[in-house]
Amino acid sequence: MIEILILSLVQGITEFLPISSSSHLILISDFLDFKNQNLSIDVSLHIGSFIAVLLYFYKDILNFFDNKILFFKIFISSIPLMIIGFFLVETGFVEKIRNLKVIAWTTVIFGFLLFLSDKFKLEKNIEKNFTMKSAIFIGLFQVLSLIPGVSRSGIAITASRLLNFKRVDAAKISFLLSIPILGAVSLFGLKNLIFSENSYFTVSNLIAIFFSFLTSLITIKYFLIYIKKFNLNIFVYYRILLGLILLAIAYL
Repeated sequence: MIEILILSLVQGITEFLPISSSSHLILISDFLDFKNQNLSIDVSLHIGSFIAVLLYFYKDILNFFDNKILFFKIFISSIPLMIIGFFLVETGFVEKIRNLKVIAWTTVIFGFLLFLSDKFKLEKNIEKNFTMKSAIFIGLFQVLSLIPGVSRSGIAITASRLLNFKRVDAAKISFLLSIPILGAVSLFGLKNLIFSENSYFTVSNLIAIFFSFLTSLITIKYFLIYIKKFNLNIFVYYRILLGLILLAIAYL
């Protein structure tokens, strides 16, 4: 039970902050020797986050026809990650490079990239400046999140800031992009779970979904409030500190 709560908390917080949810889940499970993290729990955690982002942006979704051009661009932007991600996961490539050294280096390197991107001008907003070119640019950057330790949210925000989007709008783009990505991950996971010999769904899964949902919803809300007032430096410092600690563990 405690393991499920910790994993749900980690998923909910790190999925939408620029610090990489997958690497934190891997590291915590490995270092604390968790036994409960399996396919069904992973799927449940992503479903919780998926429901949270749908609920937070429900007004935009309900007004689909007013926002159909925006959602079309979001969909186009998500295609590279979904297609390339499918092949890299199916071929086992992502699993092959999932190790402590890779996570450590990417945590540091992409922390510095986030820092540099946040120095760009704050002049563009999602309503007027989110063009098809910018959607494709951000979408291609998102592919880098397939590398363990590279935050999908972080790389989407980084790409958006490189294009001079305001911090809040960069975060909104990242959150909207998470809708098709989390939806695809959840469906793909459910498909694998259904055809798995050890397919099962218990109370633990419901607990994981609920607490992942609750934590994700709170994180989305307060992260948007935070970056209206402050820059992204705190996340940069966290990534670099964590990365240096992991490098020390990996090489010493």
